[in-house]
Amino acid sequence: MRAYESIDNPYTITSSINTNDKSSYLISKRLIDIIGASLGLLFLSFLFIIVAILIKVQDSKGPVFFKQQRVGKNGKIFNMYKFRSMVSNAEELLDSLLDKNETSGAMFKMKDDPRITGIGKFIRKTSIDELPQLWNVLKGDMSLVGPRPPLPREVDEYTEYDMQRLLVTPGCTGLWQVSGRSNIGFEGMVELDLKYISERSLLNDIKILLKTVLVLFGSKDAY
Repeated sequence: MRAYESIDNPYTITSSINTNDKSSYLISKRLIDIIGASLGLLFLSFLFIIVAILIKVQDSKGPVFFKQQRVGKNGKIFNMYKFRSMVSNAEELLDSLLDKNETSGAMFKMKDDPRITGIGKFIRKTSIDELPQLWNVLKGDMSLVGPRPPLPREVDEYTEYDMQRLLVTPGCTGLWQVSGRSNIGFEGMVELDLKYISERSLLNDIKILLKTVLVLFGSKDAY
C-alpha cells in the first residue's frame, strides 16, 4: 500500500496497484511522447490554422484556445489546452445545465449541449478539439496514452478507490476512449482506467494508439 502526497497538490492517493514504474518503460514512453507530439504539431500546423480561423469566424468574442485546470499525476494541477468548441461564456452557463447531466458519477456529459457552437460540434465529433493537448504532452503534463485528466470539481467527489486514476500521467487517449467513451458511465471509466494502469506496457500503449487512429474520425461516441 502506497500513499502519494506533495505540496504541489491538495490530494492524497492511496493504492496497492502495480503501475509499472520500471525506468525502461517510463523512458521509452516519454521518448515516444516527445517524438509523437513534435511530429503531430509539425504536420498538423495547417489544420490548426484552419480551425482557428473557423472558430473566430463563428464566435469572434472568445479565444481560439480553451485553457482549463485539470488534475494530473499524483493530484498535481495543470492547465490543459483545447480548441474552444463552446460559446465564450460556457462556464457561466454550466450551473443551469447540471440537472441535465447524461452520465453517472463525477462527470458532466450532455449530448445536445446548447453551449456547443457549430464548428465545435464538428471538432468534437472528430476529436480535433483535443489536438492542442500535444503541447501538454511535450511539456510533460500529459502522455499520449493514459487516463483522461479530470476537473478539480470532479476529483472533489472521488472516493479513495476512484483516486487511483491519478496514479499515472494522464493521456490524450486511453482504454476508455477506444472502448466506448461517452457511452460508458463514470464507474465503467474508472474500471477501464485501473485496468490500463495495472497492465500498462509499451505494447498496450501502441495498441491503444492504433485503435485511436481507427476510431478518431467520425466516432459516434464523442460528444
